[in-house]
Amino acid sequence: MELAAAGETEETFAENEVARFACVTIFPEMFSALTQYGISRRALEAKLWSLTLVNPRSFSGNAAQTVDDRPYGGGPGMVMRPEPLLAAIESSKMALHAAGARKSRVLYLSPQGRLLDHARVMAISAQARQATGFVLLCGRYEGVDERILETAIDEEVSLGDFVLSGGELPAMALMDAVIRLLPRALGDAASAREDSFAAGLLDCPHYTRPEVFLGQKTPEVLLSGDHGRIRRWRLKMALARTRKRRPDLLRNRAICAEETQLLAELLAEESAEQCGEHRLNKENSHESD
Repeated sequence: MELAAAGETEETFAENEVARFACVTIFPEMFSALTQYGISRRALEAKLWSLTLVNPRSFSGNAAQTVDDRPYGGGPGMVMRPEPLLAAIESSKMALHAAGARKSRVLYLSPQGRLLDHARVMAISAQARQATGFVLLCGRYEGVDERILETAIDEEVSLGDFVLSGGELPAMALMDAVIRLLPRALGDAASAREDSFAAGLLDCPHYTRPEVFLGQKTPEVLLSGDHGRIRRWRLKMALARTRKRRPDLLRNRAICAEETQLLAELLAEESAEQCGEHRLNKENSHESD
């Protein structure tokens, strides 16, 4: 089922920058969440990306259109059969080629795969913009026959150490993350650059109207109109949030001189706050005596 073809685009957008996806899934209807709503829908209508949905049931070879069978050796659940999956993958590759892809890669969404992070999303987006199409295999049941993984899959991709009912949600998450990075997909190009992880840090806090909510005030610096101070505050808050919630990101990231200074300020502020708390606790202890 072809939802959009990678055809002619506006003069400012090169044809080879269209991201082309094909998903092998027994539940193609699920992908309406991506094609009919929000940023991804608008990008699809602008022909910034294309999606072909291929149902392996069409290649089942039986009247009941079953694509699963009992596992050899026994055990619970069912395993997706290799024949219909391989035929669906090959059909997906042909669809990508017809849509303009020069080559294709097959990704299997699996908790056993490589963790999907921002760097990997950027790499996939760059490949997509250079006319590499992506076939996303969405497993179900207990998984797919191992021989498919050995012969037809280029890479396994995971969203994390947890198990979902199928690969459709991870496939949509991957595509949405890639689509956001495409030129003109977002109304403001700076949005993607300032997302969490784009600079190797978590995002800073954000505020909007009203200025005071439930007694909590918007930080004064954001109301100052001083763009230099605002930029510095946002970077400092991003560093603080990353240091508290994801210190591993800082360990694996080169720190510039400004960030080193801001981290030193954060440490000094934390030390002063701890000293203040210690002094207050000591005073309260004396009063209780």
